[in-house]
Amino acid sequence: MIESGLLLPDLAATERLAASLAARVRPGDAILLEGPLGAGKSAFARAFLRALAGDAGLEVPSPTFTLVQTYDTPRGPAHHFDLWRLDGPDALGELGWDDMQRDIVLVEWPDRLGELAPSGALRIALAVAGETARRAVLTGWENRR
Repeated sequence: MIESGLLLPDLAATERLAASLAARVRPGDAILLEGPLGAGKSAFARAFLRALAGDAGLEVPSPTFTLVQTYDTPRGPAHHFDLWRLDGPDALGELGWDDMQRDIVLVEWPDRLGELAPSGALRIALAVAGETARRAVLTGWENRR
């Protein structure tokens, strides 16, 4: 999946993309969600985690204040990070970042990871493209179909 740009005309399209990627993810994978406030990172994360857990009604609160939420899924633990309030990577050790990388990690505001950003991650850059539309540019997972 080297690089592709997608127009997501509405929330349902974002949810379909998230579900498609949830079907391909495996332990040890990282998905890094980039984009400004309002670009759809949290909506993508919520849809991804619901699809991964196989539970359309799964409660997926934003981890803005807790920094990380962990979910048990059929593919093992998945950790949803929101690093908006983090100044840099120094605090990640206290959150268990090193150990959690063997599981599935989904990171909003990955620029706060600095040098700790996983090199093999799938990066998804989201941008507003209209009232309900978003544009997504996916980079990474070169050997993944």
